[in-house]
Amino acid sequence: MPDSPLHLSARLLEEGQKTLNFFNELSEEDWRLVIYDQGSSWTVQQVLAHFVGAEAGFLSLIKDVLNGGSGAAEDFDIDSFNRESVARMQNIPIAELSARFWSLRQKNAEIVSKMTSDDLERRGRHPFLGDASLREMIKLIYRHNQLHLRDVRRAMG
Repeated sequence: MPDSPLHLSARLLEEGQKTLNFFNELSEEDWRLVIYDQGSSWTVQQVLAHFVGAEAGFLSLIKDVLNGGSGAAEDFDIDSFNRESVARMQNIPIAELSARFWSLRQKNAEIVSKMTSDDLERRGRHPFLGDASLREMIKLIYRHNQLHLRDVRRAMG
């Protein structure tokens, strides 16, 4: 079943590995390339830091909704969260960022693999989607990376 917990878990791992493979092939120069320059300026390295922060945020969000919580607070500011989480990781070496990303992705995949189909229908507030099911939130985890990697590829030409 395409949206089963095991399928979604496998998809998280597969897409996470694709993300790491992409980053592992970059040159030193590639890491300094500016991808976003509106508001906060983000390099490729900062995009990876963003993935780490987002992955940690997704982990907390999934656990909260899975345990009956309401998800993100109504006043949660996703832009501030992103800026602050990337700034906190500014001086972390790329290899460590990659390791953190993979560790968090594995934790997310493990939690999803243990869910039931009913768990996937639990609803909560997602900072971008608004009211959403865990199924929708989980799919956004890997789609989120795909969108940013598309932007990186475009900037690299």
